[in-house]
Amino acid sequence: MALTQDELLAEFESMTLIQLSEFVKAFEEKFDVTAAAAVAVAAPGAPGAPVEAEEEKDEFDVILTGAGDKKIQVIKVVRELTSLGLKEAKDLVDGAPKPVLEKVAKDAAEKAAESLKGAGASVEVK
Repeated sequence: MALTQDELLAEFESMTLIQLSEFVKAFEEKFDVTAAAAVAVAAPGAPGAPVEAEEEKDEFDVILTGAGDKKIQVIKVVRELTSLGLKEAKDLVDGAPKPVLEKVAKDAAEKAAESLKGAGASVEVK
């Protein structure tokens, strides 16, 4: 019995972030693909987009570029912002530069960046 796209999306909505992350890893291993490659492939098309699209941007990414001296404080802030577990948040901080939040509103991105900077991290908002 095949599930429709809407049924699959409903299932994904009911999953926790950790369950969804584990699913993505299993999917990548099973089909020998990576989710990051899809994002990287989409990026080169951006130069052909009109300059106006940049001005109208309403979704921003908060990228952790470095943990700084207070790594534990940064991990705590990452956990608050993302609801990740301790290990996942530590791995994200250790693996910097990594996105902490993706496709969020401008005020949410700025607030998250300020929280991370207050904890001693270096952050970019794109």
